Amino acid sequence: MRLDRFLSNLPCFNRQQVRLLLAERRVRVDGQCVSDPHLEVREFSRIEVDEQLLQAGHPARYLMLHKPQGCVSATHDPEHRTVLDLIDETDKHELHLAGRLDFNTTGLMLLTNDGQWSRRLTQPQTKLAKIYYVETEQVIEPHYIEKFRQGFYFAFEDLTTLPAELTLLGPHSARLSIVEGRYHQVKRMFGHFDNKVLRLHRERMGPLQLDPGLRPGEYRALYPEEILAI
Repeated sequence: MRLDRFLSNLPCFNRQQVRLLLAERRVRVDGQCVSDPHLEVREFSRIEVDEQLLQAGHPARYLMLHKPQGCVSATHDPEHRTVLDLIDETDKHELHLAGRLDFNTTGLMLLTNDGQWSRRLTQPQTKLAKIYYVETEQVIEPHYIEKFRQGFYFAFEDLTTLPAELTLLGPHSARLSIVEGRYHQVKRMFGHFDNKVLRLHRERMGPLQLDPGLRPGEYRALYPEEILAI
């Protein structure tokens, strides 16, 4: 929201007062005196006028988690352990998941309280690649590669998946890059060939790669450069 609109929406100021406050540089955002009415402020911004605190703000949180098997991608579940149960932070209930993984799928998960950031990460328009390591029951044949590139028709959604890149690593293993996140998408793709997925592990989302130092169930805060990469 623009700073002038934020101030004008408060009952203590009208538009004329807001213009005067900004012109006199009596408004501080995150400790800096500002005069630009078009400055974008968010729920994380600390906003003051003179000595009056209008919005305390709160820290933006960005966490990387190595999701283990047997864990639900949810903030609450009556039966199973959730990814939020793995987080030991006082404000963890303010976090939401930026992309989900199936119950037995492992690997990179991201949690944040920044809705704009998570939308940039997950919205289809950005087409950020998600990289998975896959192991299957049957041999992954070379002709799979072209089919993954062409896309698969999913009758339930009445759509064809976007092109995906499949790289063979061994007879039963591959690395897969997709830009979508349909329901059980990877398993359904391999299911086209009656080939059951035995292991699925997400290694990367866009520019963010799972920290190799994180063991299953461990997490850490994202580094500033990782946050800015999205």
